[in-house]
Amino acid sequence: MGLKSKVLIIGATGYLGKRLVNASLQQGHETYVLRRPEIGVDIEKIQMLLSFKKQGAHLVTGSFSDHRSLVEALKQVDVVICAVSGVHIRSHQILLQLKLVDAIKEAGNIKRFLPSEFGTDPARMADALEPGRVTFDDKMVVRKAIEDAGIPFTYVSANCFAGYMVGGLCQPGHILPSRESVLLLGDGNKKSIFVDEDDIAAYTIRTINDPRTCNKTVYIRPSENILSQREVVELWEKLIGKQLEKSSLSEQDFINIMRGQGYAEQVGLTHYYHVFYEGCLTNFEIGDDAEEACALYPDIKYTKVADYLKQYL
Repeated sequence: MGLKSKVLIIGATGYLGKRLVNASLQQGHETYVLRRPEIGVDIEKIQMLLSFKKQGAHLVTGSFSDHRSLVEALKQVDVVICAVSGVHIRSHQILLQLKLVDAIKEAGNIKRFLPSEFGTDPARMADALEPGRVTFDDKMVVRKAIEDAGIPFTYVSANCFAGYMVGGLCQPGHILPSRESVLLLGDGNKKSIFVDEDDIAAYTIRTINDPRTCNKTVYIRPSENILSQREVVELWEKLIGKQLEKSSLSEQDFINIMRGQGYAEQVGLTHYYHVFYEGCLTNFEIGDDAEEACALYPDIKYTKVADYLKQYL
């Protein structure tokens, strides 16, 4: 478990990607970051890349539109972690990874590939609603390509990002908690799983040299963060010493509102529907063909939802 790898992180300037870079460096891996020419004159991304370099990361140039550049970048490393966006309100780039799979096949030296997953396990979402199912369908296309190519993999299912879900008390369109009111999705009692994004990165990096996680899905399920929306609200109420005014949105009303939104918004709302009306993150047991990160790495002290909420006081 003390082995160190040469790790290439793609999508390093993104919401999760920058955390993966930091976690890789903190855990002592020789860390490489793909600098894609497509970022152009985006000064914030350029400065972030330079900050990674200052911390000890290596910048390597490569583009999804230049197969040879990807192969050359891959030949310098052992492990590849891709964190390109799969969120439609930002950019949906999941299928770009098929080009990465082709490059990994040609390079022939990659010991582990972690594709851009990190949310709901797409293998369990075959019955997801349109149009949100596109996220899961595209991830399954990438999985099939990886497995058909015989590339060693780890799929990380990190459930709900705390920044998106906890801060807004699980309400779509909110990332800061109200001190006055909250809209419960249904009865607010379906259990979900919330994980701090820095913890997602820490657990992810720990998997890369672990033989127990090779060719498996790793779920991140911090036991104290398996909570319903109502329980998240109660934690916030305890912190502010005040009861929020509560209203409820029925399943059918949620679907009706969702159908009136634009495509990108519908995709995101579909995911809220499956998590908070169906309980898709907690309605199954982890089988022998998968692992749970908190059990594998009990030394990582994860951030509890109750503590995460304190930053909003």
